[in-house]
Amino acid sequence: MRKWLPLTAVCLGAFMLLVDVTIVTVALPDMAKSLHTTFADLQWVLDGYALALAALLLGAGSLADRIGRRAVYLAGLGLFAAASLACGLATGPGQLIAFRGVQGIGGAAMFATTMALLSQAYQGRDRGIAFGVWGSVNGAAAAAGPVLGGLLTEHLDWRWIFYVNLPVSTVAIAVTLKVVKESRNPQAAGVDLPGLLTFTLAAGSLTYALIRVGENGWGSTTTLGLFALAALALLAFLLIEARSARPMLDLALFRSPAFAGMMVGGLLLSVAAFSYLVYTSLWLQSVRGMGPVTAGLSMLPMSITAFVVAGVAGKRLHGAPAHWTVGGGLALIGLGALLLALIGPGSSWTVLVPGLAVTGAGVGLATPAMAAAAMAAVPAARAGMAGGALNTARQLGNALGIAVLGAVFKAGLDHALPAGTPAEALTGGRAGELITRSPALAPAVHGAFADGLRDAFLVSGALGLLGAALVFALVRKPTAHQEADARQSVTV
Repeated sequence: MRKWLPLTAVCLGAFMLLVDVTIVTVALPDMAKSLHTTFADLQWVLDGYALALAALLLGAGSLADRIGRRAVYLAGLGLFAAASLACGLATGPGQLIAFRGVQGIGGAAMFATTMALLSQAYQGRDRGIAFGVWGSVNGAAAAAGPVLGGLLTEHLDWRWIFYVNLPVSTVAIAVTLKVVKESRNPQAAGVDLPGLLTFTLAAGSLTYALIRVGENGWGSTTTLGLFALAALALLAFLLIEARSARPMLDLALFRSPAFAGMMVGGLLLSVAAFSYLVYTSLWLQSVRGMGPVTAGLSMLPMSITAFVVAGVAGKRLHGAPAHWTVGGGLALIGLGALLLALIGPGSSWTVLVPGLAVTGAGVGLATPAMAAAAMAAVPAARAGMAGGALNTARQLGNALGIAVLGAVFKAGLDHALPAGTPAEALTGGRAGELITRSPALAPAVHGAFADGLRDAFLVSGALGLLGAALVFALVRKPTAHQEADARQSVTV
């Protein structure tokens, strides 16, 4: 059993950082009541973490290759634990958002090093087992997040969704110090700081513009200025990466249509499959009156179906063309979101079951094949960069999706509300309080939430189908050379 202790140390960190992507979802209404948040605050509680994770993944991987993967993983664990404690002690939304960002920095340091640590610790058949367990833990984290968050919030307090990270981090640090060996790449370049800064600025300003558009309007000076800043920062990032001798992201990888297809597919998968869950949770708890645990359990159809389909697909569809598995999965995700759009003012949680189940089937079909397809599309020497770029695209998709669907949801809700109804109370998680004070508003509130969610689901469905179309158009069966590179990339 001792030989599996490094796997335990790595999986503890991976499970913890991925759970924290979703564990907050069902706790948002309780956070809103406790900290008196606005709708934008709730979005930033999620996006602050996702953005930091997305922006720093590639940079953290480069730093780890240079100074040591074990050292960076341990630093990430320590920072994540400290930030979790600070999140739990936060007395206002600004503090919580800031410390969620710090959590994301620690999460990036952990996520960027886990695969390299496993590759160093295991060889041959053991390596295959280790990566299989690691993949299962990643899937379990997504499923466990809403349920675990609901249990902690309902039976203890929302702050415990952060406090629970402290003992897990302590165990992970202790095991890592004892059994995980240090490794680094002697030829590694330094961190591409200009690329890192410009990418972070582009992603952050775009997300901020989308979150604030509900208040500022699409044509306001602030919104247009933020979009312009995002465009300029992105242009600077592309110029820096194109001219750098050792870029954070080699733009030549995008000459492969298959790699470009996987990147777009990964980004749109996160938007179409997951980003609406936060607004669904607000509806379930603040409008339908469900508790955090029940709300978390209501999302299980997606998680369970994804887990089952991923297991079956891994055995029965191994070697199937990626444009069928990934493209077909995205098509199912789009269809699932369109089924969710059947929601109406009188709907209960059961209206979600068919759509979530179909979406979960799509996630289970597309996700396992996506990383292998991205690495098969590039030379083996760039496999690590390709995997990191795909993880970045997926986390960035989650951050942008929360912002985009939030703007769509709020616009639909505002449009359906009678004049004079305090929309901010509804989007800030206090719909139940408003209905209790003014029962006559209940039909309007139910109708407005249904309209807002329907619009968000329709946009998600369209984006899922768009992702499927792009994957089918761009991704083709890999050549024998690419397949050999992909097999080799698993062993480096």
